Amino acid sequence: MKKLIVALIASAAAMSAAQAQTTAPRAYVGAGVASVDHEFKAAGATNVDVEGYKASGKIFGGYEFNQNWGVEAGYTDFRKADVSYSIGGVNNRGETDGHAFYLAGKATLPVNEQFSVYGKLGAARTKSELELINASQNMSRSKTEAYGALGAEYKLNQNVSLVGEYERYGKSKDFGAKADVLTIGAKYAF
Repeated sequence: MKKLIVALIASAAAMSAAQAQTTAPRAYVGAGVASVDHEFKAAGATNVDVEGYKASGKIFGGYEFNQNWGVEAGYTDFRKADVSYSIGGVNNRGETDGHAFYLAGKATLPVNEQFSVYGKLGAARTKSELELINASQNMSRSKTEAYGALGAEYKLNQNVSLVGEYERYGKSKDFGAKADVLTIGAKYAF
């Protein structure tokens, strides 16, 4: 009987220590693949054809204060996309490019020991560039806007997790990457 009680106390202590480790503050880094659609809007443009969804890279890092609250910063490259269109019967073509930086607070809701869902809210600095080949014209727009995301995380072990999320980088633009981004990736916690 005494051995059983000692075993139960030891098990409870070990479980408490394991849970304390998962709620202790810790930093993390990660990388992912972001999928974003591109668009082009111009007054009088017809027959607009924009290269569709493109896979691009994302890197991010953050700090979890506990299992529910944290902060995260990241960079997403939206890659180049080709554009063709007509204005007044004249065919034109161009290329868009862009990227974004973000900083956000993160709220996490653990569902069980391995799976959790989260939301992020903050600000993003986006840059969109347009080079019109036939018109020899370049445009660049940078803007700071609201950033938000909803995602899910699956822990493979104590340090490595897989993540999937829907991100929103401000409002839609006249050219370049659309504001809606789908991302899958992995993160490593220290």
